[in-house]
Amino acid sequence: MKFHVPTSLLLACVTAAAAAPAVAAPACVAKSGEQRAVLLELYTSEGCDSCPPADRRLSQWKTDAGVAGRMVPLAFHVDYWDRLGWTDRYASPQFTQRQYRMADLARSRSVYTPQFLRNGRDWRGVGGPLDGVGELPAAAAIVLELGSANGGQLMVSGSITGARRGAEAWLALYENNLESRVLAGENGGKVLRHDYVVRRLIGPLQPDAEGRLALRQQIALEAGWKPADLGVAAFLQDKGNGEILQALQRHACPPDATQPRG
Repeated sequence: MKFHVPTSLLLACVTAAAAAPAVAAPACVAKSGEQRAVLLELYTSEGCDSCPPADRRLSQWKTDAGVAGRMVPLAFHVDYWDRLGWTDRYASPQFTQRQYRMADLARSRSVYTPQFLRNGRDWRGVGGPLDGVGELPAAAAIVLELGSANGGQLMVSGSITGARRGAEAWLALYENNLESRVLAGENGGKVLRHDYVVRRLIGPLQPDAEGRLALRQQIALEAGWKPADLGVAAFLQDKGNGEILQALQRHACPPDATQPRG
């Protein structure tokens, strides 16, 4: 049996389809949860022969589904090894200053490489990074949105709400899948591979009196940085004692992730 569809109905369907709004691709957004995430900072250097195992350990968590969304790893390359034969191209005096500052806030004399800080406190790497860490309720809410890296710029936006008095926020642009052939120093002759390497640290950013902060940063990307391997971490800490109140990261999204689909 054949059915006849009136021409007027076909035209109405085509018109309705043409008038339908474009469907947007999933936004490149991350939101913190109800529990407080763990910020795991590794202070490392390519000039330190005991650092590569710690670097590899940090990289292993990149594919560990058990820590996804619960831990934010970052590698800060310090510069105090540079004078001993090899200049680490990822090192920055700003990261060295942060390591010493965090030690001061924790009232600790322990500054060394490789050093892990777990939520602002020295962690000797026994067990997993989440072992012995109770599930604390979130002390603030973070939203991160990454734009596409166009024209050598990466737009980062979002918000922090519910921050307590005395809190400060930081943004860290990091890069994965990095490799260096070391020609001198303690690691001379080795090829070292790195993940979560902090390329740019922005802050401190101050929430307002109501604990709110609008995040809007346009980050200039340097030549050689790989947009597909970039990500951004945001974390909130107590500036009086270094306690990490909340942390969140968002890896790079495909180039069309923030573009509308026709």
